[in-house]
Amino acid sequence: MYSKSAFEIAHDVKEGKVTAREVAKYFLNRSEKDTSGAFLRLLEKRALSKADAVDAKIRNSEKVGRLAGVPIAIKDNIHIKGELSTCASKMLENYEALFDATVIDQIEREDGIVIGKTNLDEFAMGSSTEYSAFQKTVNPWNPAHSPGGSSGGSSAAVSAKLAPISLGSDTGGSIRQPASFTGTVGFKPTYGRISRHGLVAFGSSFDCIGPFAGCVKDIALMMEVMGHHCSYDSTSIPAPAEPYLDHLNESIQGKKIGVPFASIESLNDEQRQIFDSALEKAKGLGAEIVPVSLELIHHSIPIYYILATAEASTNLARYDGVGFSTRSKQVENIDDLYANSKEEGFGPEVKQRILLGTYVLSSGFQDAYYKKASKVRRLMIDEFHRAFLECDVIAMPTAPTTAFEIGSIKDPVEMYLQDIFTICANVAGIPAISIPSGRDSKGLPCGLQLMAPMLQDGRVLRFAHHLEEALGTRMLVPEAFDKELV
Repeated sequence: MYSKSAFEIAHDVKEGKVTAREVAKYFLNRSEKDTSGAFLRLLEKRALSKADAVDAKIRNSEKVGRLAGVPIAIKDNIHIKGELSTCASKMLENYEALFDATVIDQIEREDGIVIGKTNLDEFAMGSSTEYSAFQKTVNPWNPAHSPGGSSGGSSAAVSAKLAPISLGSDTGGSIRQPASFTGTVGFKPTYGRISRHGLVAFGSSFDCIGPFAGCVKDIALMMEVMGHHCSYDSTSIPAPAEPYLDHLNESIQGKKIGVPFASIESLNDEQRQIFDSALEKAKGLGAEIVPVSLELIHHSIPIYYILATAEASTNLARYDGVGFSTRSKQVENIDDLYANSKEEGFGPEVKQRILLGTYVLSSGFQDAYYKKASKVRRLMIDEFHRAFLECDVIAMPTAPTTAFEIGSIKDPVEMYLQDIFTICANVAGIPAISIPSGRDSKGLPCGLQLMAPMLQDGRVLRFAHHLEEALGTRMLVPEAFDKELV
C-alpha cells in the first residue's frame, strides 16, 4: 500500500477495496516504526475517528470527498484545533491550537485523514531541520544526510512513504529544497492562492502553505482542494478555484522554457550534467529552451534576509511569556519576564534572525536596509515579468547541491546560500515546483525547479507533469523504505 498515490488510495477506499480505517492503521503503524524522525507526534485517535466517519459514509452510500481515506501529515506550524502547535520550539511546547487552519478544514471536508504533525526547523527558520528544539530528522535516502528544511519532517514523511501527502510551508524555499533533497515533489503556489489562516507567521509577505507528494498529479489534486479564497486571510486571492487536473495532460510542444544560464554557472559539473539532461528531456517533448536574463537573482539572498527577518522580528515579538508562550520562572519583575522568557524559549537561529530583523528596522538603518531591499524586490518582480514575456516557464536547479551531511555546514551564510535558487520565487510571489530530476554519484536525489507567472499555477503543474513522466521519477522510494514496515 505504501507505494500507492493519493489518487489510488482514495479510489480503493471509495470502491470498497480497503477501508479508511485499514489505510489509517497501516500508515500509523508504518510511522511508528519510522527511523527518519519525520513526525513529532502521531494523532492516532483523531485519525481513526475520522477514518471511521469516512467508512460510515461509504456504508450509508453517502457522497465522500476527493481525499477519502488519504493519510496526510501536517507541518507543526499549521494549527489543528485541540492539538499542539509547537513550531518545533520550546517557546510553544505546550501550546494547543484554538482553531483549525483553513487548509485543515479543507482537507477534512474532503475526507482526508490527518495522521500527525511533522518536525521542522524552529519557527520554520532553517534549511536542514537541525534547528528543531526537540529532535533531528534525517534523510530517508541516507540517514547521515539532511532532509532539507525547514519542512524536513514533511518531506521525509512522504519520501519514506509514511504518508502519501504532507503539508509544509515555504518562505524562502522550505518546501522545494527539502523536496529536492528527498526525491519528492514539492509545490509553492502563487502567494495568496492557498490561505495562510492558521499558519504561524514567520515572514508574512513571503509565507506560503504547499503540498509534498510522490507525483505531480497528487499535487494538482491538493491544489484543487486547497486553492480557494479565504475570507479569514486578507492576502487570499479573490479568485475562483481552478480545475488543475483537467489540464495536466495538455501538450507542451512548441512551448518555451527559459533558463537563466548566467545565474547557474556556479553549479558543479555533476549537478549541471543532471540539469542539462532534464533540459534534453524537455526538448524531446517538443519544448524549446531559450536563454533569459535574471541578473538580480544573486541579490535575492540579501533581499530576503533583510525583509523576512524584519517581518519575523515583528511577528515573533508576541512571544513574551505573558500570553500563550512559555513563561520563564526565573523572574523578579516584568522586564525579567520578557527577557528570560525569550532567552529560554527561542533557539540560537531564531534569536539571530530576530536580532537581524530588529537591526534593519531600527532608527537610522531602516532607509539604508529595509526600504532599499523593498525597492530591489520590486525590481526583481519586474525582471521576472520581462523574462516571462520571452518564455512560458523558467527552469533552474532547485538547490545548488544534493543533500549535505548533517552538521557539515557551520557557516550560517553557507547555509543561507542553500536557498539561492528558490528564494527568488518567494520574493516575486510566483508559483514554483521541484520535481526529482535524477540522482548523483552517491545515489542522492536532486531536483528540477519550474516557475511561472503569478496565478499560472496550472501551467507549472502541467510542465512538471510532462517532465516527471519523461524523466521517469514518479513515486521514488528510498531502498531502506521500499518495503513493508508493518
